[in-house]
Amino acid sequence: MKISVVIPVYNESATLAQITERVRAVELETEIILVDDGSSDGSRDLVRQLASDEHVVAVFHDVNRGKGAALRSGFALASGDVVLVQDADLEYDPQDYPRLLEPIASGRADVVYGSRFAGGESHRVLYFWHAVGNRMLTRLSNIFSNLNLTDMEVCYKLFRREIIQDLKLREERFGFEPEVTARLARYRKPDGTRLRIYEVGISYAGRTYEEGKKIGWRDGLKALWCILRYNLWPD
Repeated sequence: MKISVVIPVYNESATLAQITERVRAVELETEIILVDDGSSDGSRDLVRQLASDEHVVAVFHDVNRGKGAALRSGFALASGDVVLVQDADLEYDPQDYPRLLEPIASGRADVVYGSRFAGGESHRVLYFWHAVGNRMLTRLSNIFSNLNLTDMEVCYKLFRREIIQDLKLREERFGFEPEVTARLARYRKPDGTRLRIYEVGISYAGRTYEEGKKIGWRDGLKALWCILRYNLWPD
């Protein structure tokens, strides 16, 4: 089973080579799709260098458009059986891939979410209010989507390729997370059935703002709006 790993890149020159190497080290058949989203710190040149590998595909945005826009560009080029979202920092460990993939590979799931709040994996201790905010947004998303996720905002999301390429996604920035969750909850397969969504506990080595973390309180407000927008007024 081939996995397309889509990595949005915005000013991640300090970690990009290392995360790419970590993905390569996973004992699975992978293609890596690097989407440079208008970086200005040298990441763009690094993406070009990394794309000399036949298993790496490079995509370039002329200006910074946001994580959601970068992911859409990557999803469109994916050729694997499964598409996986990987951030370009080192917060998430590609060694979790086999465990995340198992529900799909065994035929039990169509979509898999990682979870930083489920399971017994290691976690870096960081911001209390971030954790509270994540849980509140997840709870609100669950209320409207009728799902029972523990971590809607998590990076690690895996989709059967035909499903993610069929979704009509709009959000440019971090609103991708609540939007894709709402659309997956409403999605119907050709036989009329709902998607089978699983959750798998993952490790998490979160970084501080001094270390380059980008998401902020304004993105939390936008996530709140997106939960309401895509659950109550879907296209």
